[in-house]
Amino acid sequence: MGVALLGSIESGFIFAIMALGVYLTFRILDFPDLTVDGSFATGGAIGATMITAGFAPFLSTVSALLIGLVVGAMTGILHTKGKINALLSGILSMIALYSINLRIMGKANVPLLGEDTLFTQIQDALSALGDYGLLLALAIIALVIKFINDWFLHTEVGLAIRATGNNQRMIRSFSTNTDNTIIIGLSISNGLVALSGALYAQYQGFADVSMGIGMIIIGLASVIIGEAIFGDRSIVRATFAVIGGAIIYRMVVALAMQVGLDPSDMKLMTALIVIAALIAPRISASYKERKRKAVRTKNREQQMVHERGEVKKHA
Repeated sequence: MGVALLGSIESGFIFAIMALGVYLTFRILDFPDLTVDGSFATGGAIGATMITAGFAPFLSTVSALLIGLVVGAMTGILHTKGKINALLSGILSMIALYSINLRIMGKANVPLLGEDTLFTQIQDALSALGDYGLLLALAIIALVIKFINDWFLHTEVGLAIRATGNNQRMIRSFSTNTDNTIIIGLSISNGLVALSGALYAQYQGFADVSMGIGMIIIGLASVIIGEAIFGDRSIVRATFAVIGGAIIYRMVVALAMQVGLDPSDMKLMTALIVIAALIAPRISASYKERKRKAVRTKNREQQMVHERGEVKKHA
């Protein structure tokens, strides 16, 4: 397996964790949460800063997850208790987090070169597997999170979150506090996003204050591509699709880089991928509907011809 392909799959599993968080808000909770761009960088900032301060990589990564939970809850509180529009509450959190992330890091960039990270520990522990040790570890981490997510969404709280995204008025009629379900959903989502940010910072060897820019688009691309290719008929299948979509997205990006596309064009390419993934199913559905109409029209014409023939026979 080529180095570029291997790297794209590894980073795909890291971004899959972030995409699972995006899936939770956009598909399950039906909440357009733009906090993602800020919370991803917050996870990287917390993880990198704690590691350079001498904390254990595992503790630093878990701390990023916990801070992400708090960040998501704050967005939920702004929306539910502050009665701020869902889109605007995410934007406000994202803007505020930019300054907070700078405060956490103390500068715009925190390098991790020469530091002991979660991935150096994993590579040392799985050195017998060579280049595939890290890939295996990342696959296991992403799948464990996926299965925990699946389990949670089938619990009483998880079902309440799903019902809130489907029909808030209906679930409120059953005495469910939808404010709490929204806050919990946003908290878990941004916790996963921050965890992904901490892992990615350790994977690439540095945390940057702008590393979260465009993450919401990457998350959406992963969700949409995965659903278009693998389907979303159940939660279990949909979360598998999200992971697959994230890996495919990273592989497409790696291929684009290999054919000579400029790195500055990556955001444009991501936007085009999302647009194509959104439009393609509609075009396909429209084509199939036209085809079905043509078949029905042809069948009616044949039936009419047959009926005329029968009439002539009896005449």
